[in-house]
Amino acid sequence: MAHLSIYVSALAAGLVIGLERERSQSGPARLAYGIRTFTLLGLVGALAAQAGGAAVAVGLAGVGALVVAGYRRTNETDPGTTTEVAALATYLLGVLAWRDATLAVALGLVVVVLLMGKARLHRFVSEVLSDAEIEDALKFLIGAFVVLPLLPHRDLGPYGIFNPARIWFIVVAVTGVSWIGYIAVRVLGARRGLRVAGLAGGFVSAVATTASMARRARTSGDLAGAVSGALGASVATFVELAVIITALSAPVGARILVACALGALGLGVGALSSRIRRRGPRERAAAVHPTPSRVITLVPALSLAGIISATLLVARWAAAHFGARGVVLAVALAGLGDAHGGSITAVTLYARGALSLSGTLVAIGAAVSANTLVKCVVAYAMGGSGFLRRFAPGVAVSLGLFIAGLGLVLWIAP
Repeated sequence: MAHLSIYVSALAAGLVIGLERERSQSGPARLAYGIRTFTLLGLVGALAAQAGGAAVAVGLAGVGALVVAGYRRTNETDPGTTTEVAALATYLLGVLAWRDATLAVALGLVVVVLLMGKARLHRFVSEVLSDAEIEDALKFLIGAFVVLPLLPHRDLGPYGIFNPARIWFIVVAVTGVSWIGYIAVRVLGARRGLRVAGLAGGFVSAVATTASMARRARTSGDLAGAVSGALGASVATFVELAVIITALSAPVGARILVACALGALGLGVGALSSRIRRRGPRERAAAVHPTPSRVITLVPALSLAGIISATLLVARWAAAHFGARGVVLAVALAGLGDAHGGSITAVTLYARGALSLSGTLVAIGAAVSANTLVKCVVAYAMGGSGFLRRFAPGVAVSLGLFIAGLGLVLWIAP
């Protein structure tokens, strides 16, 4: 009976891939392989896997010959190799089904999604992504899959706080979330104006985006739109905070999700309420392209690693001499530069047992509060008192809701 489920899974993987290939056929030309061939390839893979390694190798060679023959038959009308690669993948999925049937079916569905998304993927790569954004993606992949595995994964330095692999993983996580969030907002298009652009910029740097929006309000006169964009940048702060902290520590992440949601909700309400007056065509046209030119650059990533490392050292020293209050003060000081750096430091100390769960939440609240203060100072310096009067209430309400959410969690589950 167990073997029957394996064969069903192999057949299912081949069936769904063959169904997509059959439906993708256009014009009078016939595909070299149809739905029946793909289904049989999945079954053959499972049978070969049951027979043993030699049978798998022989089957792979046979499928390779079939792929070459099929390509020679259709290369004049369809020079692409997608169908041939899909046929090879179907055979290998059948082999995989013998070891993990669920994974084989899941990967088969992933293959189908990729095949069906041909037009969307081509449009996304050629029309949506810029050369700079593709370069940023390559930087992220190198950092995640080349640099990270090479770094030592052990505690070094004073108090044993410097773990190169763990610190670089944090950098990779932050830059990855920033890039994904930025691209996700870019896909929506700039027609939605400064709110979308502010959200996109916030995934890179909320403080820098706040400064950019404040300066724009002073130069263009679009106060309402600029305030909405600046508040949108702070929404990205809460999104990143929730995702990254949850990735680092599930217990802490579960306790800040509600607080982050409340903080983002307060900013959303503030962004909507700031757009009281209607903008004219000239102002709308001026609000289209304020997004940052680069998402991932080496200097900010290395700066973040330095901030986290220095804050960890200071916080451990403060914990040894002044207890939890010293840690909270150190994290708050780190929050003046970056809310994520201070919060990540607190979560890292919690994971090492140097800070309690309640102390961690208090430290995160201190980091976000300090960073909010910096945003208000930047708003006033770059946009003047008029911009600050429109910006401060939104971030104040948001911070109040965030702190209230943390307090509620501490009250319910200390």
